[in-house]
Amino acid sequence: MAYPYELGFQDATSPIMEELLHFHDHTLMIVFLISTLVLYLISLMLTTKLTHTSTMDAQEVETIWTILPAMILIMIALPSLRILYMMDEVNNPLLTVKTMGHQWYWSYEYTDYEELNFDSYMTPTTDLNPGELRLLEVDNRVVLPMEIPVRMLISSEDVLHSWAIPSLGLKTDAIPGRLNQTILTSSRPGLFYGQCSEICGSNHSFMPIVIEMVTLKAFENWCSSML
Repeated sequence: MAYPYELGFQDATSPIMEELLHFHDHTLMIVFLISTLVLYLISLMLTTKLTHTSTMDAQEVETIWTILPAMILIMIALPSLRILYMMDEVNNPLLTVKTMGHQWYWSYEYTDYEELNFDSYMTPTTDLNPGELRLLEVDNRVVLPMEIPVRMLISSEDVLHSWAIPSLGLKTDAIPGRLNQTILTSSRPGLFYGQCSEICGSNHSFMPIVIEMVTLKAFENWCSSML
């Protein structure tokens, strides 16, 4: 969960989010070094009147400023493509949950269980209990087992939505007439919050998502109580 005045990302909960954080730090360091070099060259040009005439028309300098940016782009592109393919991989999911976006709430269906489905609405401010988060709490949380690959099938019944959980590194569009899928695996238990990340209408900001990651035994007990 994000906290006030937070400048960085939320703590990673899944291996994919950990890879995304590492890639962010890797790219940010490259950008920082480039910005420092450019700022130094600009300040140098503005504060000195000396001109080295032999470097104004030099093949070596042109070669360097052509090859160096290409190498930097490769250093950024290769890790990016690696993570992109990792996010699309679906390796033997043990549980499948179907998510449908509506105006303006989410509905969930556990396809491996008969008649295990429910709607998830935002809890009104007047009904919040002490400690619950305004505009982020829901009446029915999505309970999932931790350390198990879970496949989410995401679609919509009316307009465009987007199912996003920042701490899990997930953001998948819910498109009417199309079924998108994503895989999630949590390395620790807890509550993880998200929201619809698509401007889907006037109540777009009132479509929160709450995932409760529990142990496998607790998940089985929850399923038994819901059926």
